[in-house]
Amino acid sequence: MIPAQFDYVRAESAEEAISLVGQHGDESKFIAGGHSLLPLMKLRLAQPSVLIDIGRLTDLSYIREEGDQIAIGALTRHMDVENSTLLTEHAPLLAHAAGHVGDPQVRHRGTIGGSIAHADPASDLPATTLAMGATYVAQGPNGRREIPAADFYKSFLESDLAADEMLVEIRVPKMTGAGWSFQKFNRRAQDWAIVGVAAWRSNGSSGVGLVNMGSVPILASSVSAALSGGASVSDAAEQATAESDPQSDLNASVEYRKHLAKVLTRRALEQASE
Repeated sequence: MIPAQFDYVRAESAEEAISLVGQHGDESKFIAGGHSLLPLMKLRLAQPSVLIDIGRLTDLSYIREEGDQIAIGALTRHMDVENSTLLTEHAPLLAHAAGHVGDPQVRHRGTIGGSIAHADPASDLPATTLAMGATYVAQGPNGRREIPAADFYKSFLESDLAADEMLVEIRVPKMTGAGWSFQKFNRRAQDWAIVGVAAWRSNGSSGVGLVNMGSVPILASSVSAALSGGASVSDAAEQATAESDPQSDLNASVEYRKHLAKVLTRRALEQASE
């Protein structure tokens, strides 16, 4: 449970952080809250040669309106997402889901950008922002680029971020007035979800994201297609596993996860339809 030896450097700006990762190459890693990276380092599943600390970059911690979107700085803490009056008004699904991340200690240190960039399919916020149709903004030596959430997650713990890029912003559409629900089944309140579902409905449109139902966060597009085609909530929920590829582990079998996904999707859609 002791990490391998590494060097440490603290960046004073996003530009400096990107410059540093360019200097040190693929073996360097960004660290902010550290709740995703440090456990991997202690198990030596990750052995970066250099840690680039971006946790004190205050210019990447914000929540603000930008037209029909809400822009969230990547270093915004989970607790700030949870308690944001702006998100509570315009994107309450995200604010609510942030309140289910870990425990209060984790939410006070962990960042939304760290959770998304880590690309863990068992995390709550990647699937939630995927369901909402979010856009992620990455910054590298050649400037910024926008990545639709649907194109971001590539495989287990791998994303579309290049080695010399940093996630700097998350943009979610305003969903004022939409029905929404976040359902999470776990053994203890602070545990990873055995299965989780983020769902919303508004004016014939919908989005459903699944937590821990594959090697990447899952967008259950078959559920939305069924709803658009006139299917009932119960019938649409039966399509929840169409895009998924769950794995067995100590907590649940494949069959149990599929059953949970359908049940939680039905519950989420029922609540979102109220």
